[in-house]
Amino acid sequence: MLCWPRSLRILLLATPVLLLPAVSSAQFVPGSGTLLNRDDMEDSTFVYTHNLPKSSREEDEQVRYPLGFSSNGMWFESPKRGSPDSIKWVETPANGIPGSKGCLYLRSRDTGVPGSPGFNYRKSGVHQAQDDFILKAQPVSVASSPSTTIRLYLPSWDQWEQRNGVSFGYRAGMQGPQEKVKQSFGKRLFGRGRTTVVTEMEPFYPGFFIHFVPENDPMNKKGHAYATLLLRADELGHEMPGPVIDTPGWWTLGMSVTPDGRVHYYAHAGVHDLTPADHIRSSLPYSIRGTTFNTIFFNVCSADNGQSWSTPWIIDDPSVFYGSTPASQMPQQAGRSGSTISQ
Repeated sequence: MLCWPRSLRILLLATPVLLLPAVSSAQFVPGSGTLLNRDDMEDSTFVYTHNLPKSSREEDEQVRYPLGFSSNGMWFESPKRGSPDSIKWVETPANGIPGSKGCLYLRSRDTGVPGSPGFNYRKSGVHQAQDDFILKAQPVSVASSPSTTIRLYLPSWDQWEQRNGVSFGYRAGMQGPQEKVKQSFGKRLFGRGRTTVVTEMEPFYPGFFIHFVPENDPMNKKGHAYATLLLRADELGHEMPGPVIDTPGWWTLGMSVTPDGRVHYYAHAGVHDLTPADHIRSSLPYSIRGTTFNTIFFNVCSADNGQSWSTPWIIDDPSVFYGSTPASQMPQQAGRSGSTISQ
């Protein structure tokens, strides 16, 4: 049985759900269809206004306005957690997308409550916190077969925060109907409480986490540093194990959502386009049949001890698409980022 560390378990959604069959509909490769939203990060004048102190509603119910925003109007601070401490334009590392000159850089140290390092540990015994960075939403119906892709640069292992735990997240913001059992006022016979089943629109956030294990960690049995892709989530809301990453460098990650609400996860090393062979797994996260795909966002995690900086993350061409070509009919892809796009 796979056992996750406590730092990872707190990320799980606690809402009870029913287990549904894990049968996947015909998935399609992320990046097919029509481009809806992308920041290619080619503008070297890109800057981010933080408007400190950052928000931390998840920890202490405090939203601190005004929220941070980017100069190109495409990124903003999450009121739930706040933005990473360092957000900037950087030159594209070697072996990136052909023709790419610039990328998005994210790094953070104070990922919890401003001025209160270790708040999460004191509150719940958890040795990490996270910031969010959100792409401006352009919601699209799940019936339109949305998908998303990014290119992500993993630095050499010595540049990572040397902590066993989740370091980064790449997520989609979705919502869909979910049945919930709620207590009603009044009493029935024999003093039993009255309950009602209601259907509410529930937000949920499928995606990828990158879990790092340092070389010198007591739990490391491989003899060298490595990372694991974790997929959020199965029908019960649990993380699903994905590929193990033994060599850092560029990776391409993507998710597609079919009209039945299932999410399909794809990944491979390098920056070339995803193909049907890169499909890892499919699921109906939390057993919620999503109806709307709102946007994508990133999590940057750190120990939140006031001293340790997160791993530096470099991202290129974060993109959202709609419409699909069945995986069996995918053409040879081409273009600056390799995607076949109809404008």
